[in-house]
Parts: sequence; structure tokens; C-alpha cells
Amino acid sequence: MKPSTALVAALALPVCSAFGLTGHGGRPAQIVYEPEKRELLQDIVTWDNQSLFIHGERAMMFSGEFHPFRLPVPSLYLDIFQKIKALGFNMVSFYVDWALLEGKPGQFRADGVFSLEPFFEAATEAGIYLLARPGPYINAEVSGGGFPGWLQRIKGVLRTDAGDYLSSTDNYMAEICAIIAKHQITRGGPVVLFQPENEYSYGYNIPFPNGKYFQYVIDQARKAGIVVPMINNDVGPSGNYAPGSGVGAVDIYGHDSYPLGFDCANPTTWPPSRLPTNFRQLHVKQSPSTPFSLVEFQGGSFDPWGGYGSEKCSALINHEFERVFYKNNFAAGVTIFNLYMIFGGTNWGNLGHPGGYTSYDYGACIRENGVIDREKYSELKLEAQFLKVSPGYLVATPGGPTTDTYSTNKNITVTPLLAAANTGNFFVVRHTDYARTKPASYTLRLPTSAGTLAIPQSGGALTLNGRDSKIHVTDYPIGGGHVLLYSTAEVFTWKRFADRSVLVLYGGPGETHEFALPGDDHRVTRLEGDSYSLQAIDGVALVVKWEASPGRQVIQVDDLFVYMLDRNSAYNYWIPVLPKNGSAYGSSLMSPEAVIVNGGYLIRSASVNGSTLSLEADFNTSTTLEVIGAPKGVSQLHVNGKNLAYTKSSLGDWISTPDIAIPKLVVPDLSTLDWRRIDSLPEIQSGYDDSAWPLANHATSNNTAAPLKTPVSLYGSDYGFHTGTLVFRGHFTAGGSESRLRIRTAGGSAFASAVWLNGTFLGSFKNPAVADDTDSTYSVPALRRGEHYVLTVVVDTMGLNENFNSGFDTMKAPRGILDYALLSGNSSANATAATTTTTTIISPWKLTGNLGGEDYADTFRGPLNEGGLFFERQGYHLPAPPLDAFVRGSSPLAGLDGPGIAYYVAPLALDYPSDAYDIPLSFVFDKDQGGNQTTADYRATLFVNGFQYGKYASNIGPQTEFPVPEGILEYKGQNWIGLAVWALDKAGAKVPGLRLKVGTAVQTSRQKVDTVNGTPYVKRDHAY
Repeated sequence: MKPSTALVAALALPVCSAFGLTGHGGRPAQIVYEPEKRELLQDIVTWDNQSLFIHGERAMMFSGEFHPFRLPVPSLYLDIFQKIKALGFNMVSFYVDWALLEGKPGQFRADGVFSLEPFFEAATEAGIYLLARPGPYINAEVSGGGFPGWLQRIKGVLRTDAGDYLSSTDNYMAEICAIIAKHQITRGGPVVLFQPENEYSYGYNIPFPNGKYFQYVIDQARKAGIVVPMINNDVGPSGNYAPGSGVGAVDIYGHDSYPLGFDCANPTTWPPSRLPTNFRQLHVKQSPSTPFSLVEFQGGSFDPWGGYGSEKCSALINHEFERVFYKNNFAAGVTIFNLYMIFGGTNWGNLGHPGGYTSYDYGACIRENGVIDREKYSELKLEAQFLKVSPGYLVATPGGPTTDTYSTNKNITVTPLLAAANTGNFFVVRHTDYARTKPASYTLRLPTSAGTLAIPQSGGALTLNGRDSKIHVTDYPIGGGHVLLYSTAEVFTWKRFADRSVLVLYGGPGETHEFALPGDDHRVTRLEGDSYSLQAIDGVALVVKWEASPGRQVIQVDDLFVYMLDRNSAYNYWIPVLPKNGSAYGSSLMSPEAVIVNGGYLIRSASVNGSTLSLEADFNTSTTLEVIGAPKGVSQLHVNGKNLAYTKSSLGDWISTPDIAIPKLVVPDLSTLDWRRIDSLPEIQSGYDDSAWPLANHATSNNTAAPLKTPVSLYGSDYGFHTGTLVFRGHFTAGGSESRLRIRTAGGSAFASAVWLNGTFLGSFKNPAVADDTDSTYSVPALRRGEHYVLTVVVDTMGLNENFNSGFDTMKAPRGILDYALLSGNSSANATAATTTTTTIISPWKLTGNLGGEDYADTFRGPLNEGGLFFERQGYHLPAPPLDAFVRGSSPLAGLDGPGIAYYVAPLALDYPSDAYDIPLSFVFDKDQGGNQTTADYRATLFVNGFQYGKYASNIGPQTEFPVPEGILEYKGQNWIGLAVWALDKAGAKVPGLRLKVGTAVQTSRQKVDTVNGTPYVKRDHAY
């Protein structure tokens, strides 16, 4: 239905009065609501030009990206959601990877670890809304950008309105959108927004923008039952498909931005002109009727093969970046704000694209192993919790950045967000040179209800340290009838409790700040600390000047308790939302009922049952808990299900000391395991029978990215092989004069290939330059005329390319052999054509990838987890393989004495107290005693209980540590560890060191982690 004026008023006014959004004299603040002139399919999620409404309440949608497919342990979803909720976020954005769900055309599977139902259920249990982004194209640094490999076989250009491409998306979109539709907020679920396609923003060689295609995707979703608003994610603020733009227009326009890019080499360098300062003016021009929405903003960075590692990416997009760049976005008035990534996870099972390695840690504030990056996570928590108690921000009008209106120091830029009524004004302060590393002093002249005031009132100046930004407020309501006339310190949170209001302020280390309360007739009590002073401005305000230093200051003004903290102390505070009517979403989106807790590694949740306040909390060391604002009528404290005694402080807060015991954990020595070995390249042995192998017999290919240069296609995807290692066998009869093999192989960035002639190693391409494909020339030993020979070619593929730019079918870049020639004659540069062009016909060619190709054998772990090596085709990487097929007593640390591929397997027993502790574990490839990563180049693939959890390239890097989550690893019982080692050099190679690393255990209240019991080994009768 169309929202009427009466409906709009009914939606908006209760929210205004509930959170102080009222003008002088109690009149409602003016709120402009300008919905698009179209039929609403539901009235639960609505919007105007300023914000989203959910159930009639204005909402700041603070969100983080989390992909369930990158964490194949459904019982860990709630753990991640709770860590996100504890930040103060209320939404998560997620992609769905089509390639994992429809590995064969028409055969959609979304069960087991690929089921979305546990993800939706965990979001609801945590009280998190969802933005669904199922594609069909997602990019996301996954193989093919989420496109299944069989799309390489269609003629139509991908991501266009080509008929065969559109029809290929129909089954997937019908299935996945129907699943999402069942979990929309209109049906009691968490999904509140839906994004069709992703970053559909550039087109080459095709008409663009392509509204016909975009509308097709929208219609697919609507037909499947999606009724929540459609939001897009333009790759930059270009206005594509904004409301009113014509065919393909969405409900709410949004875009992404990654201002510091993806080069983590120099994490302390912020290049000039990277701070976006035109977002607001572009938004007003392009989509004035919708909220300003950043659907992806930089929360970290991916890292390529041969890159610099996730730690440097975390240092690049660190807490300083969050302060400067995120607050700059607040200055532009963003109210739908999603950070990519909030938790990255792992590119397990070959799901990643060639531009990245196994880890998708992304430098996010929740690291790949689930550990909280304290400073980065905590800074984000300060910002999110502030916005959660600042409903006036949603109706404030952003102004332009200025260097002279509010401050006389031109090195300081101030951007105002001004409200029409007494709902709070916000002034975002930053260095004019956003990358400045030195502090700057400044004073302010800010408009307030008491007139324009010079700040600080007590004299002196304020300090903005290098790479910092602050949000100063004026006329800011803080509950209980209290208002901050102004504050130079930043607001962390405020709460109104039964007998008091509490305000928590913080400042940077050593900074001097002021806040002022209107009026000079206040009853003031000093409660804690003495690094502050009081000053009355006759008839105007009480001014409190204080220093942000370790050891907090607390003052009581009437029934308002003000906690003044340095920023590092503020990091230790949490504001868990109290459920309302059994719902974890609480009483409100903005300033919900909550308690304030000081202490603990993580406060996951709080709840009240009768007279008991229960906290679910994690601890990494002994600590004291302080509960501020225990609800009226509550007298008992439970922490993690146990009664905890407490005392009351002089402030009336509860003080308790949980019993914390962090165990010292011992890891097994992997070198002592009962390792077994099997040759995984039997194809090079004399007499090997490849009669069961698929025949390469496609004389043509639909692949538009690389026209055939060979008599038959040797592209893996033409035969249904889209993942992992490909193996080719080319048969020929020798002419006797062959001298060299020229071959062009392709596997994507950082791939490798190697060639054998019968059992003779011709050589390998080790790819230190991380090329996508390469020409190699190998010398051929003397051959006997008329005899039969076989070339065996191994190509380790690294995933399919993404298809970011429409019009270029980059996803169709083939994997396998692009060209070859077995040449006879003189190979010198001065040789005549007659002596250099003789070639020997190689036919037939056989090839294999994962057993069954698109009819993949392991439906539990999905279509990408296995490649085409012998041990994978047999299923020996699965739990409990037949050990009698292996040779005992040979470990990967001993290695291979020649070129080849061996697979090693060993049982690994663990006995960790996982019910009470969160224990991060990872496998580490160590350097040799000389400090080298290896004495010879090799590649290794790690399997844990059948799940491929690591691809390691000793000569490329950078990843040497591979986290594996509990649930994939059985923490109390037996595991099966497999390692495939590919020696790339003639001399062979060994793994210098392989060990299990344990991180710091955290005493946890998280939900019990259920082991993902994937299918074990069963003899595959059809294996070859």
C-alpha cells in the first residue's frame, strides 16, 4: 500500500517523544518523510530521506559483513553474531555463493553446512537484522565471483540481458530467494533489506547502465516472495539505478567505498586525497528521497598471493582509520552503514578467487580465528554505541566541511550536523590534512540554545591528536530531562535507570575536556577522582573541566552520574541490551533498555528473570566486573549460569569478581604422529591405465574468453571440472626427432604446473611472479620412433576469475592447457622455418578434475572442496581412510626425494576443555633451521577431517599459518589430518616444519560447538 500522511505521522511521532526528539515546549520535531511514489509491499520496513523505519521507529542501521559460507560450522554463527551485537551493531550483511549451491545446472543444494536456516536462527537469537545479498553475482573474492564454473559453457555475455545467461540464473534465484523470503521480518524473521546483484556499475562493449538486466534480477526476487525494500550497491557514488532513474531502479540507493584500497605494503601511509568529502552532495543530487547508504565501506583489506599478510592489512585499516574515515561518513549523514568485513573467515575448500589465498581474515576487527582485535574492535564499539543513543543524529541536517566557521585554526575542519529542534547538534572535527600525524590545538565557537559559545569556556585550547577525529555535541539530550549544553569529550553512552541517569564520556589519553549542563543551580557531588574542576557561568551553565587519564572521574549532578574516562578505559565498558518480551532485539533500536558493564573480554548478552540479572560473558584474564544500573527489583547476579556474590560501591554499582582460570594448553607434536604416505601421481608410472578417464573430445568451445588454439578443448570447465588440481594425459606416437615441448598452461594467479613424459620429469612452472597463465618450454629426451608415449600435465588451479566488469567475460578465463606443440628440429633463433615447425600430433587427450565433475562425489562438503589428484579421486582425504593403502612411517617432514606429489595422513587426538573455553588453533608451516621457508620449492594442501583448509606455496606466500575452527577440528576426540605435498624441483622437497599452534584460551559462555561430522571415507567403486 502507499504510505499515507496519517500513517507516516503514526510511525514517526511515538519515536520522537520516546527519545527526546521534541522541539522547544515539547512540540514534536519536524520530520520530513518523502517516500517514493510506488506501492509498498509491506509496512514494517519503511524509509524517508533520512533513515530507515522498522516497526515505525527510526533506525540507524549499523552493520557488518559476515559470510556464513566462510565459516562452515553452523553452531559458531551465534558466537560471531553476539560479538557483532556487543559492538552496538543491529544488522549484518551477507552474501550467498551460487557456486556452492548449484554445482550442477538445475541441481540446487542448500543443506548441511550450506543451509541458511541456522544463520537466520542465530541472527534472531542474537537480535541482529539482516541485509540479504544473494547475487546472482557477488564478487566477494570468491571463485568466479560466485558464478558456478558451468557458466563458462554458455555463449551469452555474463551479467547482461543475454537470454542464455538470464535463464541460467532462474533456478538459483527462485530457490535462494524463496528461502530468504521465508525469513523476512514480515514473516517473523531477521531479513529487513534485500540487494539485487552487486556492484553492477561498469559496462564495456554493451549498452550500460543495463536497466533491463537489473530489473530482471529484481523481478526474480519479487516473484519468489521478497517484499522488503530493495537496496543497491553501486561500486562508487555514480547514481546507477537510484530511485526515479528508470527501468531497474531500486527503492533505496546505496554505494560502496574503499578509500585506502588493497595494498597493505605500507600500512602507515595514507596517500593524499583519499578522504571522501563529497558523499553528501552527491547523495543529495543522486538520491535525495532515500537515506544516505554506504552498503560496503572499508573495514579491512584482502591480500593477494605474494602479498604482505593480514596483520599489515589490519594495521592499514586500523583504529585510527576508523576514527577518521567512519566519522567522516557520519559527517555526511550516513544512516545505513555496512562495514566490509566485520568477520572474514576462511576460503576453505577452494572457494576463493585467484587473487587471494586461503585466509580471508581481511584484517577485520573479529579475526579469522574468532579472536577480537581489541583496539580496532573497541574503537568501533565506542562509535556504534554513541550512535545507538543519538536518535537526533538521524534527523540532523549535514552541512559542508568548513575551516573558518566554527574554528579559527584552518588546520582543523569542522562539519556540522544541525537539528531543527532540541534533539542535539553534532560537530565532526578532523585535521584538514586528514593524514596528519602531529597534534593540533584549536578552539571552537558553537551554536547552542544559550547562544554561540566560545569553547573551552575555562580558557586554553582543545587538542586533536594525529590521525584522530572527534564528534562534539551541543543541546544533546541524555535522558531523565537532562541535556548536555555542549561536550568536547565524546559520548560513549547514556542511560536512564530507575533512580538515576548515567552518562559516560571519554577522551584521548592526556586530553583536557569540558562539558556543560544548562543552568547554574545544580546540586553537585564529587564521587570519584579529582582531575576535574567546576565553573559556573552565571545564569547559563555549569561547566566541568577534566583530564582524560587512567583512573576515572565520576561526578553527580542532581540525579545525573557522569563517568569521565580515558579512551583505553572506555574500551572495557559494554552495554548489553536487555531482551523485551522474549526478543533479543530489545525495547528499541535507538537507546534500548540495557545495563552498563565495566570489565571482561566480551559481554555477550544480559537478561533479567525475576530478581536475577544474568550476564553471558567471556574472560581472558582475572578481572573485576562492575554493573552500572542494575534494573529495579533485581537483587541477584548470575554470570555464565552461576550465582556470583557482589558488593555495592559508593556509587551504588555492583562489584563482583568472577572465578577465572585460564588453562595452560599443550599441543601435540605433529612430527610424532603416525604418518602414512601414498603416491598421488601414479599417472606417471609405466603401464598406468587411464581408460576410465574422461576423453577430451570437444572440437569447439563456447568459451568466449579464449578461442581454441588446440584441436580439442583442454579447458577444464568444458568437461565439468571447475576446481582444484587438473591432470591431463596426452598420448602420441613418437617420430623420433622431437626435441622440445612448448605448452601454455593456465590456472589463475599463483598457479603452478608440471610436466612428465612417461616417468621422466620435464620441468615445472613455479610461478614466483603470480602470473595467471604462462608459456613454458621443456627439453624432451631422445624418443624412439614409432613408440607410444604419454605426457602427464598437472595444473594446480586457484579458482575462477571474478567478473567485475560487465561486458568482459573474465570469469570465463579457462583453466587447463591453452596451447601446446611437441616440436622437432633446431630450436635456435637462426634456424629456418623448415627445421623448426615440425610438430608431433598428440591424440587422444584424457583429463580429470574432481571425481564426477559436476556430479561431485562429496555432496556434504560441496562442489569445490576436492580437486583431481589421485588421493582426492579415491576419497583418501576423508576421515578414516584405508590405511592399508598407505606406506607407514613416512612423514611430510621427510618429504620426497624427487619431483612428484605425495599425500600424507595421520590421526590426531585432541583433548581440550572446549565446553568452557574458546581455544584458537592453527596449523603452521615453519622455516628450516637456516631461517629459510624451505630448501626446495613445494606446494602443500592441508585437509582436516576431509575439509580442505589450506593451500600453501612455499615460494610465493605470504600465508604460513592456517586457522581451523572448532567444529571442523574435534577438540575432544580423534581427527584425521592430511597433507598433500607437491615437490616442484628435480631434487624433491620436504616440509621443514609443521606444527599445531594454540592461541590464548578464553573462558567463554558461547554456545556449545557441535562437531561438523562430514561423511567419512567410503570406497568409491567408480574412482580411477
